Amino acid sequence: MIRYDFTTYNKKDVSEYHTKVTSIREKLTIDVMSDWLDVNKCIMPDELELLIKTSNEIRNTYDTLVVVGIGGSYLGAKAVIDALTPYFAKNDIEIIFAGNSLSAAYHSELIEYLKNKNYIINVVSKSGSTLESNLAFELLRKELISKYDYEEARKRIIITTDQKSGYLRNQVNEHKYLSFTIPKNIGGRFSVLTAAGLLPIAVAGIDVKELLEGARGSDKVEAFRYAFIRDKFYRDGHYLESFTVYEPKLLYFTEWLKQLFAESQGKENKGIMPISAINTRDLHSLGQYFQEGSRILFETVIGIENYGSLRIDEYNLDLNEINNIALESVALAHKQDHTLSNIIKMDELNARNIGDLIYFFELSAAVGGYLLNVNPFDQPGVSKYKEIINKELEARK
Repeated sequence: MIRYDFTTYNKKDVSEYHTKVTSIREKLTIDVMSDWLDVNKCIMPDELELLIKTSNEIRNTYDTLVVVGIGGSYLGAKAVIDALTPYFAKNDIEIIFAGNSLSAAYHSELIEYLKNKNYIINVVSKSGSTLESNLAFELLRKELISKYDYEEARKRIIITTDQKSGYLRNQVNEHKYLSFTIPKNIGGRFSVLTAAGLLPIAVAGIDVKELLEGARGSDKVEAFRYAFIRDKFYRDGHYLESFTVYEPKLLYFTEWLKQLFAESQGKENKGIMPISAINTRDLHSLGQYFQEGSRILFETVIGIENYGSLRIDEYNLDLNEINNIALESVALAHKQDHTLSNIIKMDELNARNIGDLIYFFELSAAVGGYLLNVNPFDQPGVSKYKEIINKELEARK
């Protein structure tokens, strides 16, 4: 269960938006890239069963899964895995993420690390043309073939990509790799509930059916209301939003949120700049600015009512209770200095609630894009730097 506290603005403040609900719903319905709206279109039942079966086979056969991807091809999966796995427990399988940077040090050390590992690779890219992912894939594929042979390497590569086209789909057809599909009408940053995110998540031992059920039950009315409130903040001069969490396991959830909102709304010289904070840690660094800095900032705080148990005798309280007292106290202090907060609280940190939040934020990001009169499903700015990089690399061949 999730509780939403959007008391910063009252109903009168956002009443002007109510007339826009019908037209936005119509846009979502007809937009070609909105298949994620229907959770059942994210992955077909037969593919979901194959995915779960494959994840169990991976857990029983290998000690390491390397997920190769960047942006929406890895952030969502890592966000869910980090949120729902223990800090220090020894898992049956280690999940490593690669291809999300051009760091020579990271990838060379990874290759060395994998020499004594029994590993399998999952390459995730819808377009199949992403520089970072393709370079990492080729490096790791060569290592697999060198360590084993072509046939054994082939069995240790799984591709998640577009169903019909692109470099990686061609690789699947040529080498007969096991593959899963990212639906044509679902973009990368909206793909965490497709096979792109679900396979690594399932390998981590997380119940992906619960995750999907949470998404199906998400409160669409609250998602619209959050989008309206964010837009009202923006039009009142609040151009910076901090996604603030009080549980470090949600660090990568905030990383996913930053991509989701920045790419969906940051275009045509518009949009709120998303940042993140991990409290109470960042109260001792960013806290001063949040309290008394420029009045361009607001917060969306994600809390957990019941998580962990550790008695603190000095206060006769559980540490989790103290953490929630800190959350409420900081929001009150910020409000006194006009830094406003939306508060979203899960009753527990579990797969159903995380699935609920994923859908909630996806819908809010899309609605907010329409309110700004921008296309929430493209990212033309990303294409510009890719073109320049590719031109520079081609000139050096």
